[in-house]
Amino acid sequence: MHIRYGYDITISCEQATPAILMLDVHPDRRGDLAEPDEPEVTALVGGASLVTEPFIDPFGNIARRLLVPAGGARLTAAGMIHDPGFPEVLPLDAHATMPQDLPKEALPFLAGSRYCETDRLMALAWEQFGTVPAGGRQVQAICDLVHAHLRFDYMAARSTRTAAEAWDERTGVCRDFAHLALTLCRCLNIPARYVTGYLGDIGVPAMPDPMDFSAWFEVLLDGHWHAFDARHNRPRIGRIPVALGRDAADVAMISTFGAHRLESFAVITEEVEGDRFPQTAGERRDHWQAMSRFRSAG
Repeated sequence: MHIRYGYDITISCEQATPAILMLDVHPDRRGDLAEPDEPEVTALVGGASLVTEPFIDPFGNIARRLLVPAGGARLTAAGMIHDPGFPEVLPLDAHATMPQDLPKEALPFLAGSRYCETDRLMALAWEQFGTVPAGGRQVQAICDLVHAHLRFDYMAARSTRTAAEAWDERTGVCRDFAHLALTLCRCLNIPARYVTGYLGDIGVPAMPDPMDFSAWFEVLLDGHWHAFDARHNRPRIGRIPVALGRDAADVAMISTFGAHRLESFAVITEEVEGDRFPQTAGERRDHWQAMSRFRSAG
């Protein structure tokens, strides 16, 4: 199957502001692209095209550096990707690796980080899951608990909420579900990393909320990274990773070195059903307008 994805984001700023974008599909999936997804960045004042400088960050993500001119910029991209089209298979029988035998590159994903306080949740993790065999079933038990413990509330989103605070407050959005679950995994010596990307309503009932980027986490079991999702807590079709890191602080979509304001934000992720993919900028603009009407209609 094919999945169409993309974004349309507008930011404003009063003066020229350096920025780093992290919106490209992750290198691990770029071999599956069916259509190019080169971003288009245009100045809000004057409409000039802006050049971005791509680079690879320490976690292997594609980032882009640019100077946003006074007034702001519009960021758009549209792409299409091949996907097997089957629900992911959870590795319930996979085994955890002892810390001394882990590859060096996995060790940072055992430690606490900005939003993942392993010190505060260590006792909870061992109390709840210490008797569960280490591996895939232990990770799934963590997802079951987090899914039941937290109440998803889009209006309760807070960019500073940590994993321990999510546990105490019992509410959050997808990033909070991911932070809490991966922190409990790290407490049990299972390397876990935060992932942000696209996840559409493919094979499941459509959600009434506007489409957004999603967050889940991956764990290293039997030498391979496997996706788990405490927010939805069921195998899904069509995850498209954009960036991964220790937590959300490592994968911010837009980081500016100066004040900016988010003026508009739209994301699309949907299965292609035999229609021709929009090729030109005009066709993509018409598609976004149609999608905006569709989302507004519910």
